[in-house]
Amino acid sequence: MSETFERIESLIRSSGADYETVHHTPTRTSKESALARGETLSVGGKALVLKVDKRFMLFVLSAAQRLDSVKIKRRFGAKRIRFASAPELLELTGLVPGSVPPIGRPLYDIDLYVDESVTHNERIAFNAGSLTDSVIMAVSDYLEIARPVVFDFSE
Repeated sequence: MSETFERIESLIRSSGADYETVHHTPTRTSKESALARGETLSVGGKALVLKVDKRFMLFVLSAAQRLDSVKIKRRFGAKRIRFASAPELLELTGLVPGSVPPIGRPLYDIDLYVDESVTHNERIAFNAGSLTDSVIMAVSDYLEIARPVVFDFSE
């Protein structure tokens, strides 16, 4: 298990929230992750690090949804938006694409935004610092721990 996974577990345990962990074969896509966890695609929390103009931000949406970059540009008055490259992601988080958890501070010095689609589920499942370790927990507990800004940015 990764150091990030251990930090996530510590964060959740200190909050008193219930959660479960799933160790699975490496997954590269949201669909593979959902199958490996035994959850529906919509329960998956897809974490995307985006560079909005000159600032990196972490956006989380239901894995069944697609990102609407126009809504993000409008929200932040941004001209440019793009995904972080693998080297940028490694520098920011120490992680590879697909392993970034949907948590900003205190894990990473990065602002966290969650799409309203996540709040439509009772649970959220996410890769937790590796392609082989996942966490499943109540969305209400996740929101309390992660403390994101919630707004609509999916299609």
